[in-house]
Amino acid sequence: MAGNLQKEIDKIKKDILSLGAMVEDRFRKAVHAVKAKDTLVAREIIDSDVEIDEREVEVEEECLKILALYQPVAIDLRFLITVVKINNDLERVADLAVNISQRIMTASGRDNGPYRYDYSPMAEKTGLMLKMSLDALVGMDADMANQVVLMDREVNGMRDQAYDVMKKAIVQAPDQVGQTINLYLISRHLERVGDHATNIAEEVIHLIRGKIVRHVL
Repeated sequence: MAGNLQKEIDKIKKDILSLGAMVEDRFRKAVHAVKAKDTLVAREIIDSDVEIDEREVEVEEECLKILALYQPVAIDLRFLITVVKINNDLERVADLAVNISQRIMTASGRDNGPYRYDYSPMAEKTGLMLKMSLDALVGMDADMANQVVLMDREVNGMRDQAYDVMKKAIVQAPDQVGQTINLYLISRHLERVGDHATNIAEEVIHLIRGKIVRHVL
């Protein structure tokens, strides 16, 4: 029984890491779409979202099956609960990649005016947070996970900077309010990706140390 449980857990590890790689790829493509205003890539991300949704459901169902069949305890139980939570965060990151892509589709063909915000630093930071949170899971590295948690404030500050830029743009070009708000929402989506990366990191810390760190760090 113990051997079978370990095989199932090993499979779940591979599945969640595979999903993580897929989500990272979607997010990188969404960032590219923002930088290059690439509507073809944006459309690809939107159209492929169902694949992530299906994989997310499969991982959750497998976890629930293992819980019911083997009734694991201690670290195995904590691992499965962690996977269920991370699985949901990854699906939400994929949704945010879709949201970013939809903003690009909306903005395509329109004049952005003279007010543009460079999302590259924010996108790079949130992308790094996502990668580090998954690397922390792979390496069972609580210190790396803790670094991700601490990076979240910096991303929040970048979102606030974007808000200030866009607020000034609305005052100076009120005829472009809709377009400006559409572009500002990209910063909100990127900030939410950082939030989900932080959630993943916090779950990794809980998995390793058995300590809930939400609302603590």
